[in-house]
Amino acid sequence: MTDLARRLTAEALGTGLLVATVVGSGIMAQSLTTDIALMLLANTLATAAMLMVLITTLGPISGAHFNPAVSLVFMLRRELAPRDAAVYGGAQILGGIAGTVLAHAMFAVPLLQASTKIRTGGAQWLSEGVAAFGLIVVILAGLRFQRSAVPWLVGLYITAAYWFTASTSFANPAVAIARAFTDTFSGIRPLDLPGFIIAQLVGAVLGLALMGWLLGNKTSPATETSR
Repeated sequence: MTDLARRLTAEALGTGLLVATVVGSGIMAQSLTTDIALMLLANTLATAAMLMVLITTLGPISGAHFNPAVSLVFMLRRELAPRDAAVYGGAQILGGIAGTVLAHAMFAVPLLQASTKIRTGGAQWLSEGVAAFGLIVVILAGLRFQRSAVPWLVGLYITAAYWFTASTSFANPAVAIARAFTDTFSGIRPLDLPGFIIAQLVGAVLGLALMGWLLGNKTSPATETSR
């Protein structure tokens, strides 16, 4: 297994590039069109493409979680030590915030902002629970049945979830926290973070519970994962 320092670097790098893609493509889309549907489409395609690249390239190093909810799931499956899961989460959050700063720097906007974009309410929380639930289902089933396809499966799932959820499928506490630092198309008010994060973690655990029963007791290595 790759040593912890390299795994943490991969997790921070991957989450950072993922968030830079989410935020940067949102800023680019905002500068090119006023059509919200086109903005969301551009944001979706860039995010999904980057996910597939990052999972393929960094998965062999760290497992490519890029998501504290995914790391929590693998900890609960006893495939990731609690200490490692905790530091994975820290690396993902710090990497995500760095990704927001990087995106802002590339577009010459203030490096750190407090988002004012309201994302709250029962429909939004349910959407985040469903998004995280589905993500875990896709990851665990993919690892069991078609490991080499996991990058595509995750990318395609996130592409769909952007459009079938009211929240546009954050499905990731680290990404949500990082997006609270951008007052652009992809932002979320810091005040709205707790509802999103709780829903994401609950959805992930429910996904784990279902797949634990559906797939039986056989486990697979915690590799190649998520948004």
